[in-house]
Amino acid sequence: MNFSELKEKDKEYIAGTYNRFAVDIYEGNGATLRSADGKEYIDFGSGIAVNIFGVNDREWKDAVISQINKVQHACNLYYTQPQADLAELLCKKTGAKKVFFSNSGAEANECAIKAARKYSFDKYGEGRYEIVTLKNSFHGRTLATLSATGQPAMHKYFMPFVDGFSYADPNFEGVSGLCGKKTCAVMLELVQGESGVNPLDKEQVKKIAEFCKKRDILLIVDEVQTGNGRTGKLYCYQNYGIIPDIVTTAKGLAGGLPLGATMFFEKCEHTLNAGDHGSTFGGNPVACAGALSILKRIDDQLMLEVQGKSDYLKTHLSRIKNVLSVTGMGLMLGLEINGNAREVADRCLKKGLIVLTAKNKLRLLPPLTIGKGEIDEGLRILNEVLSE
Repeated sequence: MNFSELKEKDKEYIAGTYNRFAVDIYEGNGATLRSADGKEYIDFGSGIAVNIFGVNDREWKDAVISQINKVQHACNLYYTQPQADLAELLCKKTGAKKVFFSNSGAEANECAIKAARKYSFDKYGEGRYEIVTLKNSFHGRTLATLSATGQPAMHKYFMPFVDGFSYADPNFEGVSGLCGKKTCAVMLELVQGESGVNPLDKEQVKKIAEFCKKRDILLIVDEVQTGNGRTGKLYCYQNYGIIPDIVTTAKGLAGGLPLGATMFFEKCEHTLNAGDHGSTFGGNPVACAGALSILKRIDDQLMLEVQGKSDYLKTHLSRIKNVLSVTGMGLMLGLEINGNAREVADRCLKKGLIVLTAKNKLRLLPPLTIGKGEIDEGLRILNEVLSE
């Protein structure tokens, strides 16, 4: 099947919810992908921060195949070792006390929302259920997580939304000003990815965390995109010197398989009990086996390498003509450019580089293990396209 035939089949049978780029991903190694016709692409997107060790990673494949050869699925009425081992590893690496596994970031955030409301209900009774999120945030596409998302442009068509969310300016004054007697939680992305890769100010976040702690308002940190080494620490909150009450993650956790996790710290470790929440596929043993192979290798040495690659990229990106600013942390970078981001991404693709967009910016999320040669080739293409 050639590319034109593939596009026609896609158009005929798949719901038109994606504005796809004109390339088919067929195979690859590391941070280099290939289409079915053999053309190579440097991958500065990693499937939106999912393939954090690139593609065809041998250790990850061995772990997944080994588990597939045992059992591919067991429902959560039974015990499986990969799930228990992964929960233990997450808790030991973060200080969390309990983990709930789901299939995606949206589901991880749904769980966090339910847990925050139940924590307040158990302790204070009815009426304390409101959650403050930030303007320009993105927390998912289910009705509750879309309601939590602070982007009016995304609040079309699907009314009525879930009640109990308000959207603050991304600073201490904005958040504290919206918190009242009905507030049970504050939910933050420490780097707002979908709205342009914008990090929150560290001192402002610390003030928000202290404010929440004094008032017994749970602090939820959404690490769906920032987590699993993406920002140069295992989880981004570790860059900020805070301890949240709930942390959510997904995307890169299982290295390419669907897996979300909601981590509960001491205050709410016992909030959810039997029957309060559930998932058929959450914590699937194959996905957990893949995640174990990833999480075991996200160590201090790798994080130093990510920080070094980040500094290298920021230095060279800032020198490219028509790059106005570079934002972000680690290997989660946003480029404000003099031009249309989607058009630039299309031109990069034609020259063999995959980049993403976020609002009016280019968004770069390469695999954490990307090599210097691949980085330099990507920079060369970006320089060529942006200098045109």
